[in-house]
Amino acid sequence: MAGDHPFSASVFIGTSLDGFIAREDGDIDWLTSRGAAAGGDLGYQDFIDGIDTVVMGRGTYEPALAYDPWPYEDKHVAVLSTTLDAGTDPRVTVHRDLDGLIRGLTERGTKSVYVDGGQTIRTFLRAGLVDEITITAVPVLLGTGLPLFGPIGGDVLLVHRSTRVYGAGVVQSTYGVLRQQDHPANGREGAC
Repeated sequence: MAGDHPFSASVFIGTSLDGFIAREDGDIDWLTSRGAAAGGDLGYQDFIDGIDTVVMGRGTYEPALAYDPWPYEDKHVAVLSTTLDAGTDPRVTVHRDLDGLIRGLTERGTKSVYVDGGQTIRTFLRAGLVDEITITAVPVLLGTGLPLFGPIGGDVLLVHRSTRVYGAGVVQSTYGVLRQQDHPANGREGAC
């Protein structure tokens, strides 16, 4: 089912300059404090207003439970997890595998997906399901932590769309994902 989906899937995530999305214990205070120093919401509200579904794994979902109010009130939230009990939270739909998730999103008529959390992002990248990636780099080096990227099954070619510099040295870049059939080596260059 890779690459065969009727919706767009976008990543919007913050990282340390050395590519970590959280400390090893999941702490993101370094991200939220530096992000606040940058001023504004760094385009998050505009981004979230343009999506109808949020997909995340258990590792992102469980910390989100502490937010009050629930940040995805008007969005469909799908959690990709083999261990989370289905039906315990009426705000989310739990899917056991990627194919079931894609079927569920397709049946719902999903148009635009926010893919959140390192492991879920890597799963979507491996399956060829990500259309756009926005990475907000915060000027801090953690040295260790939870990486945004890891094994993704091969090169993922990107096309730069924009870069914006915010206060406090925060830099946000957006890339389109170049599909294999659109790769210049295949004789054509596609618009992502």
